[in-house]
Amino acid sequence: MTTEANSQDDLLTIIDDTIELETTSKQQPCWRILVVDDDKDVHVATNLTLNDLIIEERPLDVLHAYSAKEAEEILQQEEGISVILLDVVMETDNAGLELVDIIRNKLNLTSIRIVLRTGQPGYAPEMDTIQQFDINDYRTKSELTRIRLFTILTSTIRAYKQIRQQLVMRQGLENVVKASTKLANIHGMRLFAEGAVKQISALIHIEPDGLICAQAGMLDDNSGAQVIAASGRYRGLVQSPLESIESDKIKHKLRTCLQQKKSSLDDGLTLYFSTEHGRGLAAYVDINRELDHTDRHLLEVFCANLSVGFDNVLLYNKLEEQAFLDPLLKVPNLNSLLEYLCSPKEHEDPANLALIDLDDFSSINDSFGHQFGDGVLKEVIDRLITTFPQCFIARVSSDVFAIIGPQQDVTSGRIIDLFEKDFIVDEQPFKICASIGLVELVERASELTGLFKDAQVALKQAKTHRRGGAVTFSQDMGQCARDRMHLLTQLRLALTKNALFMMYQPKYNLETGEVTGMEALLRWKNDDGQFVPPDRFIPLAEQCGMMVTIGAFVIQRSCEELHSLNQSGHNICMAINISPAQLEDSGFVSLLRYAIESTGISPHQLELEITETMAANNLEHICKVLKEVRDLGCKVAIDDFGTGFSSLSVLHKLPATRLKIDRAFVDAMEDDDSIAKMIVNLGQTLGLEVTAEGIETDAQLEKLRGFGCEEGQGWLFAKAMPFDELSELLASK
Repeated sequence: MTTEANSQDDLLTIIDDTIELETTSKQQPCWRILVVDDDKDVHVATNLTLNDLIIEERPLDVLHAYSAKEAEEILQQEEGISVILLDVVMETDNAGLELVDIIRNKLNLTSIRIVLRTGQPGYAPEMDTIQQFDINDYRTKSELTRIRLFTILTSTIRAYKQIRQQLVMRQGLENVVKASTKLANIHGMRLFAEGAVKQISALIHIEPDGLICAQAGMLDDNSGAQVIAASGRYRGLVQSPLESIESDKIKHKLRTCLQQKKSSLDDGLTLYFSTEHGRGLAAYVDINRELDHTDRHLLEVFCANLSVGFDNVLLYNKLEEQAFLDPLLKVPNLNSLLEYLCSPKEHEDPANLALIDLDDFSSINDSFGHQFGDGVLKEVIDRLITTFPQCFIARVSSDVFAIIGPQQDVTSGRIIDLFEKDFIVDEQPFKICASIGLVELVERASELTGLFKDAQVALKQAKTHRRGGAVTFSQDMGQCARDRMHLLTQLRLALTKNALFMMYQPKYNLETGEVTGMEALLRWKNDDGQFVPPDRFIPLAEQCGMMVTIGAFVIQRSCEELHSLNQSGHNICMAINISPAQLEDSGFVSLLRYAIESTGISPHQLELEITETMAANNLEHICKVLKEVRDLGCKVAIDDFGTGFSSLSVLHKLPATRLKIDRAFVDAMEDDDSIAKMIVNLGQTLGLEVTAEGIETDAQLEKLRGFGCEEGQGWLFAKAMPFDELSELLASK
C-alpha cells in the first residue's frame, strides 16, 4: 500500500509540475521539447528529470508522442519545437530512424535538433547512424541522468539557436532584398515612405500599426517637419505638422532623431534616413519588445537600402519635374499635356483644347530683352490661371500655351477678351495680341494626341489667315493637313528613289530666233504616274527644310547635262532657279563651285535666278552671296520682276545681269503694254539684259521686239522638255 501510495504521489507531482510548466510557457518564452517513445514510463521519467530546468535563460515546455506517426502529426501542427528526444525502436525496429528521414526530407524541418535514445545498447552502430542522419547525439536511456540530459539539451539548444539565427538572418536578408526590389518600383515620396514603414514592421515581425515617417523642414531647427506617411492608429496624421502629434514621447523621439541625424533602437524604435540632396527623414516604430541582434542587423542593412531608395525617389521626382514641368513658369509643359490627354478621365463631358500663340513674341525678346520677355510670359500665365482656375493649363513651347476645359468655359471669345486689357510688365502697361486654335475633345476613344495636332493645324490657320483671332478645327481643315503630310512623305521618298527629274525650256533670241539658252525646271512624277505641280511641292519643300538638299540635286544634275550638251558642240547658257533656303545655307557657294569644277563647264554658262522679293527680305546677306557667285563667273537674273515690292534702290544694289518680265505682264500686253515696255527700258538703262516669260502669241512677240527685248521663252517657241528632246532640238537647229 505504501509503495502504491508513493507512486500516486509521484504521479500527482508530475501532473502538477506539467500544468505549472504549461502555464509558465504561456507567460514567457520557453524551449519546446518533444519526447517520442512508445514506453509511457519513459515519458513520466523524462518529465520528472526535466522538471524545473532552466536552459539558456528559458524554461522547458515538454510535448509527448507515443509513436512515430503521432510525432509526425504533432510536428505538422505545432510550431517552435527545438529538440526531439527520439526512441529508435518503437512500432518497428527502425521507426525512429524512419521518422528522422520524414522530419528532414518530408517536413523539411532542418533546424530542429534530434537526440536518439535507445534501450538496447549496441543495437545500431552509433558512428554510422550519426553520419547518415542529421542528429546531434545518440545515447542509451540509462545514460540520460538529469545532469547528462541537462548537458545534452544545453548543447543541442545552443545549436538550435545558432541554426535558427542563421535561418532568420538568411530569410531576413531575403526579405530585405525583396522589399528593396519592391520599393524600387515606387517613385512617389509618399507611397515610398508608406511602403518603407510597412516593410520595417514586416522585417521585425510586428503588425503594421503605430508607424509614422516625418520629413524634416528646410530650416536647421526642423520647424517644418511634417508627417508624410503613417500606418494603423497614426494614419490620420498624414500631411500634418510634427507638432500636431499628441504623444510627447513620440514627438520628442522624432524631433531628436531629426536634429541628431541618427537612429535610436531603445525605448521605441526611431530610424533616421539621410538623403544627399533632400531633407532628412525619420521613422518611429511603436514596439514593446527588445530587439535582438538579428533584428538590429537586419534593420541596419535595410535602413542603408532605404537611404539609397529615398535618394533615388528624390532624384526621380526631380527628373520627373524637369520632364513634365516648365522651369520658368512652374506649370505643366508639353509632355505633361500629352500625358494628360492620354490619361482616363472620371467625367467624359465635352471639352475643348485651345492653343494660344503670342503674336510677334520673338520681336518682343529682340526689342526689350529676354528678361522682359520672361516677364510677359509670367503675366500671361497668371491671367490664364486666374481666368480659367478649373482648367488644365500648360506651356507647350516658347510662346504657346494650352488650355483644356469644358466647352462652355474654354471659348474663343473668353480667350480673346483676356487679351483686350493691357498687361503690366515692369510696372508699364503693355499690349499683347494672340492667335488661337481650338479643337473639340469629344471623341475620348480616339487618339487624343492626334487632337493636339489638330489644334496645331487650327492655330497655323489662325496665324496665317486670322492673325490675332481664333480658328476652330474642322474635318476639311484636317484633311488638307493630312494631304499635305502625305505629300511631304511622298516627296521624301521621291528624293531617295530619284523620282525627281529635270526638264528644260529653251530661251530664244527674239530677233534671230536662235536658241540662246534654257531654263532648268524641276519636275516630279509620283508612284501613280501623275505629275505633281511645282507650285505644290516646292513651297512644301521650302517649309520643311528639304530645299537645300533638293536644290543641290538640281544644280549638280543641271551642270552634268549642260556638260553633255557642251560635248555635243552646243555652247549655250543654263538658267537655274535658286530658293531663299539655298542662299541662306553657308555651304551654297562651295557647292556651286564643286558642281562647276566636277563637270568641267564654264561658270559663264550658268545663270542663277532669284526673285526680287527674296532679295528685298535680306538684302545685305543676299548681295554678299551673289557677289561671291559673280566672282565665280556666273550670271544673276532677277525673276518675276515687277510682282514684288522691291524698290529701284534695291535693284541698283544687286549684282544682277538680267531682268525677267513676269508672264502676267506679257499676258496683259494686248490691253496694256506699258509695264512690259517700262521694264525693258529700265533694264536697258541699268545695262541689264531682259528676258520675257510666257510668250504665247505672235502679237506679244512683235510688241516685245518693238520694245527692244532681247530674249524670250514660252509656248510660242517650245514647252519644257526632257533632256533627250532638248538635245534633238539643238541638233536640228
